[in-house]
Formats: sequence, structure tokens, C-alpha cells
Amino acid sequence: MSYQTEVISSQPQVTVTSYKITTGSSSWNSNVCDCCEDCGICLCGAFLPCILACKVAQDHGDSCCLPFLPGAMIALRTSIRNQYGISGSICDDWIIMACLPLCGLCQMAREQKARG
Repeated sequence: MSYQTEVISSQPQVTVTSYKITTGSSSWNSNVCDCCEDCGICLCGAFLPCILACKVAQDHGDSCCLPFLPGAMIALRTSIRNQYGISGSICDDWIIMACLPLCGLCQMAREQKARG
């Protein structure tokens, strides 16, 4: 049987990790029908929505092919809303993307541009 021959002169150190939890929710920087706030996004959304959708998906870190999948734009809007802590629900996202898809797409692009 062997014993420890060295004398322990200090206690093990504790590592503390702190997390900040924010309960406040924010809102979109622009309304869904404020398409003319950014003319470049508005024109791209009106005439080349597929390209704008690909850019929004890529800027969010997803594949450029994502917008071509059924229901993916609703999921993308929900993901962007969750990332930025924007209040709302999946039902709200579905209504916007079902009734005003181009306006919703432009709003997502403006939000990404505003938040960097």
C-alpha cells in the first residue's frame, strides 16, 4: 500500500461561470408594411424575391436552398425572431408569411441589416 508523500498546501480552485438571462423582449425595428424604408431591399423583394430569400437565409447561417422548401420561410422568420429576442409567436409568423410573404421577407432582411 502506498501513501501520498507530498503535503497539499492549497485547496482546489472553483471555476464560476455566470450567465445573463434577459426576460425583456424587443420588437421588430420596422413594421411589416414599411417596405419603402429601404428601397434596395424593397426592389429586390419585389422583383427578385428568390435572391433576397437566399441572402436572408445565408446571412442567418442557413443554406441558400432553404427558402425553396415548403414552410421554410415561416421557420426562418421564427428563428430570426428568436435569435433577436423579438416577441411574437409561430402563429404570427405563419400569418405574416402566408398573407404578406414579400413584406415579411423584406422585414426580415431589414432586421438583419439593422442588427448587423
